[in-house]
Amino acid sequence: MDWLTAPFEVTFVQRALWGGILVSAICALAGTWVVLRGMAFLGDAMSHGLLPGVALAALFGGNLLVGAVASAAVMTAGVTVLGRTPRLSQDTGIGLLFVGMLSLGVIIVSRSQSFAVDLTGFLFGDVLAVQQQDLFLLAGALFAALMVSVLGHRAFLALAFDSRKAQTLGLRPRLANAVLLGLLGLAIVASFHIVGTLLVLGLLIAPPAAALPWARSVRGVMALAALLGVAATFGGLLLSWHLGTAAGATVSSLAVSLFFLSHVVSGLRHRRPRLAPAPALEAN
Repeated sequence: MDWLTAPFEVTFVQRALWGGILVSAICALAGTWVVLRGMAFLGDAMSHGLLPGVALAALFGGNLLVGAVASAAVMTAGVTVLGRTPRLSQDTGIGLLFVGMLSLGVIIVSRSQSFAVDLTGFLFGDVLAVQQQDLFLLAGALFAALMVSVLGHRAFLALAFDSRKAQTLGLRPRLANAVLLGLLGLAIVASFHIVGTLLVLGLLIAPPAAALPWARSVRGVMALAALLGVAATFGGLLLSWHLGTAAGATVSSLAVSLFFLSHVVSGLRHRRPRLAPAPALEAN
């Protein structure tokens, strides 16, 4: 069994595993709402929209995390404002913000003679470079995400299934949507250092989407998504160690593979004539 345990006897792999576990939990909390509301394009746009802040932070020797938070705040505010424009569809506004922020980031990078921004690390992450202080930050981000999810669960639930009912119940859907965007931004900012902006959707969307056929409630989707994310992290790190592949990409790829496996098995199960249809997702 040495092949299974040997990689995790190394300190930096242990930190990578803990980092992936924390990120999996954060992404499960935010990603479930992304999947339920069909917000995958928004998640992709927000992840790429981090580039200007990260580029400026690197250019001036600042903290990359602070730069990422600033860009996420700009994206969240922009999506919220444009979403209230009646003559502009939400997809159009998100697409314009996506291109605009990404273009601005590339311009900032191109103006740097030394190209100080490590674009490879930004795009693909470096899970094996996780430090002890990163784990503390991720733990804090998980606590914040958990508090937002618990306090906003009722409003998020109404928003996901019937926004008009949310308004009728006095749950302030516009505010709930802004807070949900903030939760999404938090998950992306916390995750980009681990798997990068190009791969973050693997942990943000694949585990909740894989959990949907098997869970009967929103909380069930979140719990199962977290477990699947942890499995993808463990398996991805193990495979990358023995195969010599990029760790972050392997983790993300395995998460997506679990999604396809889940839906194939679910489809085969539902083809059996004696089995009853799968129960609908309960709104709780």
